[in-house]
Amino acid sequence: MSEKEGHFQRAITLFDAVMIVSGSMIGSGIFIVSADISRKVGSTGWLLVVWLLTGVITLAGAVSYGELSSMFPKVGGQYVYLREAYNKLVAFLYGWTLFLVIQTGVIAAVAVAFARFTGVLFPRISETNVLFEVKNMLWLGSFKFSMVQLVAIVMLVFLTYINSRGVRAGKWISNVFGSTKLVALGLLILSGLFLGIKQEALSQNFQNVWQAVSFDAAGQGTPLTVAALVTAIGLAMTGSLFSSDAWNNIGFAGDEIVKPERTIVLSMALGTGIVTGLYLLINVVYLLVLPLHGDPAATDVLGRGIQYATDDRVGTAAAESIIGPAGAYVMAVLIMISTFSANNSILLSGGRAYYAMAQDGVFFRGMARLNKAGVPGVALWGQCAWACLLCLSGSYGELLNYVMFSVILFYVITIIGIFVLRRSRPDAPRPYRAWGYPVVPLLYIVLASTFCFILLTDPDNSKFAQRGLLLVALGVPVYYLFRSRFKKQAD
Repeated sequence: MSEKEGHFQRAITLFDAVMIVSGSMIGSGIFIVSADISRKVGSTGWLLVVWLLTGVITLAGAVSYGELSSMFPKVGGQYVYLREAYNKLVAFLYGWTLFLVIQTGVIAAVAVAFARFTGVLFPRISETNVLFEVKNMLWLGSFKFSMVQLVAIVMLVFLTYINSRGVRAGKWISNVFGSTKLVALGLLILSGLFLGIKQEALSQNFQNVWQAVSFDAAGQGTPLTVAALVTAIGLAMTGSLFSSDAWNNIGFAGDEIVKPERTIVLSMALGTGIVTGLYLLINVVYLLVLPLHGDPAATDVLGRGIQYATDDRVGTAAAESIIGPAGAYVMAVLIMISTFSANNSILLSGGRAYYAMAQDGVFFRGMARLNKAGVPGVALWGQCAWACLLCLSGSYGELLNYVMFSVILFYVITIIGIFVLRRSRPDAPRPYRAWGYPVVPLLYIVLASTFCFILLTDPDNSKFAQRGLLLVALGVPVYYLFRSRFKKQAD
């Protein structure tokens, strides 16, 4: 059989899909970002509101988005929905941003998180253990290549190889590690609820739960006005929304899913519901075992609190509070499992979007081929190569600061597409109609647009949103410059 004779295999069941959704969502963010959120909003009540509001937005997006996935259960997911609702240019701008930063930036960041926590078990895996350094090398500039970057790249190459062997291999990893991750998170929650409650945390955290205060790196607090609180909540949600993102990835594999019209919708609803519930419970555990407020100069986990957990590793601090010094190693293993599973699911999904773009003649033709295992091997390896470059460059950290603006912006445009298609194709088959239409989709559009507006207008963060817009805009000349070339390749 030649490479061109491969074909997609419908091998992803509902259970597999739920594991891919939840596995994509749960990476390292939930164990880290609550520190920054608690510094921005400064109270127990508002910390939980940020996570609850994030859950509402995510669930509203998932149950609305399901209408599009049931109408177009094809490989490519959101790229296809945007193409059908608008045109190829809008779809290309999404795919372009997906390849440059959304998907590959997340993959790189999660891989580095995996390597960093591996270093807890194996101290030689450290960013201070520099293997070699490059100085002033043409367009690459200067950079250091450490053991952390090496482990991150090895992880990406290994997972890409596994996924290039067929969808069954990739889903097997998602099922095994995804299930292990959910069980481990459940045990962490139960341990906190029944074994780790600290009276010091209870007495502090559940008094003045709505007193909104913003804290700086030195531990100095500034009371927030109502307007400042709204802005603080919006900025704080950058971390929580990042931790809850990638719920849409299952749609990219439409042609590989059993009964996709039903399975994609159900898996997104079940997966986002499970993860939202776990995230809320984990934050409750944090508040039961650690004081919210802390001193950045303190030397123990209770003294530093949630706000000033070492390197923002709230999950590790909570585990140490529950079971002692061994908690750091337990949490390191949990985060390694979590990030390994997340990257497998994200890698599996992303290549399908670039395949769909190439099939439309708006991306490199080589990515339109399926290998003998029936997966877009070239697209998977291209995604891997770019993610590895982001690991090498070290630029992924800044990319992720503004990538959420682009992510949410395209979610808003996609869900507006539900209204566009209801008008332009009223008689098109809709196996599933957006739950609560038009209220729930409108709720998502309003809340998500407010988040984008806050990022775009905040003096300290607007540069990230502006760079996100610039990145999207750069896709317009790229589309027109290369469309004829890609089209000729596709013909």
